[in-house]
Amino acid sequence: MQTLGKSVVLIGHMGAGKSSLGPALAHALTLPFIDCDARIEEEAGQTIADIFKTQGEERFRQLEYALLRQVLAGPPAVIASGGGMFMAEACREAIQTHAIALWLQASVATLAQRLKNSGGDKKNNPRPLLAGGEVLAVLTQLAKTRDPIYATADLIVNTDGCSRNEAVGRVVAALAKYASQNELQSETQNESQNHQSHPQRMACS
Repeated sequence: MQTLGKSVVLIGHMGAGKSSLGPALAHALTLPFIDCDARIEEEAGQTIADIFKTQGEERFRQLEYALLRQVLAGPPAVIASGGGMFMAEACREAIQTHAIALWLQASVATLAQRLKNSGGDKKNNPRPLLAGGEVLAVLTQLAKTRDPIYATADLIVNTDGCSRNEAVGRVVAALAKYASQNELQSETQNESQNHQSHPQRMACS
């Protein structure tokens, strides 16, 4: 695969696999892995839930954007974003300008099952947006508002029915195709300035 030359930012809902698939993908691409939520917690000395409670969501989003700018200014990496990061216009513009945005897509039913399997459906949930809420209802509402924005990503890989290894394989294949097409476009330079590209999509069979 051609060298990507830029970071890959994993976006998607909670339960999409950003943090769990990220390390394996980074290993496959021989890139470092950065988990934004984990890094924020480490630097703030608080969990994400506690930051929301004590400082508010607005402050958390400020910390998130500052960290994003920092990691995007560094060497290429696989970056696991928080579920709401790509929803912020400033963050979205930074990602789409300086990195490859890759949506780990999955159905609401799949996401809910993954959260249940990981204990993420409990009422005392460490995920602020799920705290005290019914998981399926929360995810359904989030999908309505977030999916149209996630769909503007450079790449979309559906992970329904995928094992972790299968999902990583699909992502690597999608990135290889993306790199190859961009290399071809760079060589031929036949694209119109007004050409509107569409995200590539891959699904597990």
